[in-house]
Amino acid sequence: MLAAEAHDWALFFHLLGALVLVAGVTVAGVAFEAARRRERPDEIAILLGLTRAGVLLVAIGAVTVLAFGLWLVGLEDDIDFGTAWLSAALALFVLVLVVGALGGRRPKRARLLAERLARDGEPSTPELRALLDDRLALALNYLAAVLLVAILVLMVFKPGGES
Repeated sequence: MLAAEAHDWALFFHLLGALVLVAGVTVAGVAFEAARRRERPDEIAILLGLTRAGVLLVAIGAVTVLAFGLWLVGLEDDIDFGTAWLSAALALFVLVLVVGALGGRRPKRARLLAERLARDGEPSTPELRALLDDRLALALNYLAAVLLVAILVLMVFKPGGES
């Protein structure tokens, strides 16, 4: 395969992975916010169940963007792993995954509780509401989204590096 063709394929799948990753974050975030606005456990359980699809997209996108991004770095002559913007983007990428995973713990517990309440025909509880409104989980999830935008800025503008 010619170097230019390999670069095009690597870039295509890297961008596709980024789109899938952002789509997953969007699906999970919208479904979670919709669930927070509901009262009935069955509705909450259904909406939080959709977040699982978002998390799956995040996982697929993360693996794809990382694999093809690393391939791109290998194909580039003027970029290596010591490049400041690339090192920062990789560090932020790991941070996004960790922060997102930590932020997803309470919503997962809320989903499991809502499923149990719905199955047993019980009304919403203060515990479920507390899990849905947990400020730390909300902050972590929003922080992960902001960090994802920061990665995009680094990828597009490559501060201090070659374009």
